[in-house]
Amino acid sequence: MSRASGEAMRRREFIQFLGGAAVAWPLAARAQPSNPVRLVGGLFGLAENDSEVQARVAAFRHQLADLGWVEGNNIRFEFRFFGSDSIAARTFAADLVRLAPDVIWTQTVLALDAIWQTTRTIPVVFINVADPVGSGYVASLSRPGGNFTGFTNFEYTIGSRWLQILKDIAPAVTRVAIVYSPETQAYAAFLPEIERVARSFGVRVTEAGVYDDAAEIERVITEHGREPDGGLIVLPHSITTKYRKLIIDLTSKHRLPAIYPYRYFAAEGGLISYGVDGVHLSRQAASYVDLILKGSKPGDLPVQQPTKFELVVNLKTAKALGLSISDAFLLRTDEVIE
Repeated sequence: MSRASGEAMRRREFIQFLGGAAVAWPLAARAQPSNPVRLVGGLFGLAENDSEVQARVAAFRHQLADLGWVEGNNIRFEFRFFGSDSIAARTFAADLVRLAPDVIWTQTVLALDAIWQTTRTIPVVFINVADPVGSGYVASLSRPGGNFTGFTNFEYTIGSRWLQILKDIAPAVTRVAIVYSPETQAYAAFLPEIERVARSFGVRVTEAGVYDDAAEIERVITEHGREPDGGLIVLPHSITTKYRKLIIDLTSKHRLPAIYPYRYFAAEGGLISYGVDGVHLSRQAASYVDLILKGSKPGDLPVQQPTKFELVVNLKTAKALGLSISDAFLLRTDEVIE
C-alpha cells in the first residue's frame, strides 16, 4: 500500500469515528434525565393503617399530581408513621433527614418537634399545629423565617366554641372534663377560654390528662362518668386520635355527651365535632411543597390559619344519649350523620 493510500484510509476511519460519535453523543445526552426525581419525606403522628391518615396522604399525592408531580416520573415519597410513640418519632425523623429529601411534610406537633430537633436546613411543611409561633418553630405567621412553614389547625379561642356547642346540644351538662395529653403544652392555651365560658354557664371544668395507655384512658373517663350531668371536650392530639374508638365507646357506655376536634370522630360514632378538615389541609400542604420544589423558600411562605370550620353531628348517637336536637341547631351544622 502506498503512503498516499494509507493516509486516505486513515482519513476515512477518522471521519467514520466522528460520525459515530456524533450519533452517540445525542443518545447519551437523551439518556440523562432532564429533570431529576425529587424526594418528599413525610412524618406522621398516626398509624399507617389509620383511615384518616390514609385519606390525607391520598389527597396530598393527588394534589401534587394535579400540579405536575407524577410519582415514578419526577417525584418519589418516603413516608414514616409512628402513631403516638415519641421515641419512634425521633428515630424516624433522623432516618428521613439522612435521606436528604428536598422537603419534609409533617402532621402533629410531636412529628414537627422530632424534625425540629433533627434539622434546621431541610424545608419543612407542617399541618395540625396549633401555635407554631408560641412553640418557637417559626418567627411569625407572616414571615416564618428558617426552614419551617405550614398550616395551623386551631386558634385557642375555639375552646369557648367547643363548650358553647356542647351546652347547646346537651344543656343538662354541668361538669366537663377536658381530655388532653400532658406531653405537649399546647393544651394549656385552650383551658382559659374554656374556663371563661364555663363560668358564665355555671359549668365546673376538670382536667383529664391521658397518656399512651388504654387502661388509663378508660379509668379517667369511667371516673368522670360515675356522677350525673357530665360531658367531655376531647382536645386534638395524636393520642386522642389513636384511641378515638375507645374514647367514643366509653362515652357511649357512660352516657357522656362529648365534643371532638375533627369530623372523623363524629363519623365513627362520636356525638359532635367542630374543627378543620384535615384532608383539605393536606391539599394545602401539597401546594406549599410544590412551591418549595419550584424554588420558593419556606421562610418566605406565610403560615396560614384556618378560615373554615365544620360542625358535624351524629344523630344516631344523639338519640342513643336521649338528646333532642332542635331544627335551629341542625340548620347550623355542616353535616348530619344519620
